[in-house]
Amino acid sequence: MPKLWASPKPLGIGEQHTNNFWEVFRAVWENRDRLGYAYRILEDGVCDGCSLGTSGMADWTMNGIHLCNIRLRLLRLNTAPPLDDRLLSDTTHLQKLRSRDLRDLGRLPHPMVRRRGEPGFRAVSWDDALDEIAVTIKKSRPENIYFYLTSRGIPNETYYAAQKAARALGTNNIDNAARICHSPSTFALKSALGVAATTCSYSDLIGTDLVVFFGSNVANNQPVMMKYLYYARKAGTQVAVVNPYREPAMERYWVPSDPESALFGTRITEHFFQVRAGGDMAFIQGALKHIIAEGWVDEEFIRERTTGFDELEKALAQTSWKTFETASGVGREVMQQFAKLIHDAEKAVFVWGMGITQHTCGEDNVHAIINLALTKGFVGRPGCGLMPIRGHSGVQGGAEMGAYATAFPGGLPINAENAAKFTERWGFPVPSRPGLTTPEMLEAAIKGELDMLWSMGGDFREVMPDPESVENAIRKVPMRVHQDIVLSSQMLVAPAETVFLLPATTRYEITGGVTETSTERRVIFSPEIPGPRLEDARSEWEVFLDVACRVKPELAERLKFRGTAAIRKEIAAAIPYYNGIENLKKKGDNFQHGGPALCAGWRFPTPDGKAHFKVLTPPDVKIPAGAFRVVTRRGRQFNSMVYEEIDDNTTAPRNAIIMNPDDAQRLHLAAGDAVCLRNECGIYAGSVLLAPIIEGTIEVHWPEGNVLVNPKARSPLAKIPAYKEFWAMVEPISEKVEPVLRP
Repeated sequence: MPKLWASPKPLGIGEQHTNNFWEVFRAVWENRDRLGYAYRILEDGVCDGCSLGTSGMADWTMNGIHLCNIRLRLLRLNTAPPLDDRLLSDTTHLQKLRSRDLRDLGRLPHPMVRRRGEPGFRAVSWDDALDEIAVTIKKSRPENIYFYLTSRGIPNETYYAAQKAARALGTNNIDNAARICHSPSTFALKSALGVAATTCSYSDLIGTDLVVFFGSNVANNQPVMMKYLYYARKAGTQVAVVNPYREPAMERYWVPSDPESALFGTRITEHFFQVRAGGDMAFIQGALKHIIAEGWVDEEFIRERTTGFDELEKALAQTSWKTFETASGVGREVMQQFAKLIHDAEKAVFVWGMGITQHTCGEDNVHAIINLALTKGFVGRPGCGLMPIRGHSGVQGGAEMGAYATAFPGGLPINAENAAKFTERWGFPVPSRPGLTTPEMLEAAIKGELDMLWSMGGDFREVMPDPESVENAIRKVPMRVHQDIVLSSQMLVAPAETVFLLPATTRYEITGGVTETSTERRVIFSPEIPGPRLEDARSEWEVFLDVACRVKPELAERLKFRGTAAIRKEIAAAIPYYNGIENLKKKGDNFQHGGPALCAGWRFPTPDGKAHFKVLTPPDVKIPAGAFRVVTRRGRQFNSMVYEEIDDNTTAPRNAIIMNPDDAQRLHLAAGDAVCLRNECGIYAGSVLLAPIIEGTIEVHWPEGNVLVNPKARSPLAKIPAYKEFWAMVEPISEKVEPVLRP
């Protein structure tokens, strides 16, 4: 289909785009010492990158190879040999290394300990380490200990075991990376529809009339999605993007595993709607105002299957166009163009990411998308759905397993009634008061109210707002336990009393195999992959339960599992919609909990059996005169793991301050000029990059831009930090910034 080609030049020669073929050669070279093992991981494992889900290099949506550059970049974490532990005897020289340099040193070889006043770490036995950790927990009140799990390939079994161990120790202070991703989506979907996950399947994208991406750049963060969109475009699907920045890779993309797209690329997005940062809700409401005024709604569906529409209609009628135009940054005629797209579609899928959720109004932003879908009944039927797309393979399951400060397994809210249910099921008292979220934990630590922090993966210094305050908080915790595959910068923060490093296995090394849950709710078995092993690395689920048994030996029989199969059996009993996980035993085994579509046949598991519209008020964000709205973005990275200094898709270096050319001209700035962004939280220095971004909005890379994020700004329910909602003044710096060279 030449009309969809991005360029007539073969392989996109001379065009700006990620060279996915080069990524294959790079992965081969990087893993050349264990190439056979690396191939077996790709051929038989379930991807530990984004949450699209595979079995080996195949999936359930399309034919052909399912492989992306993110998975290839993460491969070395699973094949790396152990680091030389002498490097850790004095951490002074390590403090100067970037996080990627620390990872390149190799895997943590065995348990290590560092005490206050010591320059570095020394080896320690597992028994000595776990005994000392257990003693600290015994001496502490349950509310003064905290467990955190990132989404670095962590399987469902580990999440479940960890949360059970925490609750056996008397605390709900356990949280995971889902908190800063889609927790607002969970709250909004549960409230409006009675479900808390993606309502459709990936296959619904292909051949539907319209796919809309709100605040989501899947070309960077979930690149395999681009192959789905390639097939969708060939099937006649229209693609629209609502975003401040006209992302080049969302406009044109070269899919490496399809010959046509690999040669000539594919035009992906037909319709860009560039709203100002934080303007999504107002833009959607303006479109709804048009849709209702034109009578473009599904009246029968609204009348019989929903509630709250009359109140929404009245509120929109009473809100002026100026309110929506000011808040969104676009005129009513642009909103009408978007409304017409919605009207013309008989079927549509709405996809959103962090650009929607990471706001102080994150939950209401999601409600706005749900409102839009409900006007046309775009849920519960083929080719329709709501998709909060996940960026990490363990996040969906992590929340559903109950590794959450605000929810038990199955997403049940933490209250007395549900605590009693799990008390009866597990045979020990389960606390009924919600635990601390991660931002609240850091506040407790800075006040000296935390005795122990156990972090499995992650790096709070890199992912949380106000890195300086975060480091001060970490530094005050008497005992820190860092359980991971490789070194991270937070491990090197000097101990208040004691820091333990515990070496973890990868998901491919866990005896008995494990499972992950994808964005489309598919629970997939990932088998153990034969290959080299670190003698002292232990499965993380075993370590959590081992410590819990040392603290409370009387509960040992209730906390021990004979293997991951036994954990899956208990998961099936504890979480009804995971019934079937106990039958997953070999490569390819999977099931989709809830079936291909949630709310199928427009049956909504809400108390009244109906879907709920919600009346919303666009946020009135006040910024100083002359200031810019600023949002964080991703480049060539996975989560906070940066692996290139230059983003191939945008040409942006890591210190880029992405700005509209007209804004730059007004400030007498040119491309490459050195400037700093300043607000009440911090100062960020970088260089101007001129790009097709809406006027008045600036983008900077995450996590570098976290110095500007207000740590107090969070959404009301999920308490997610507002990484996409802050302001800054632009100030020139006298010297010129030299171009950043490709590493």
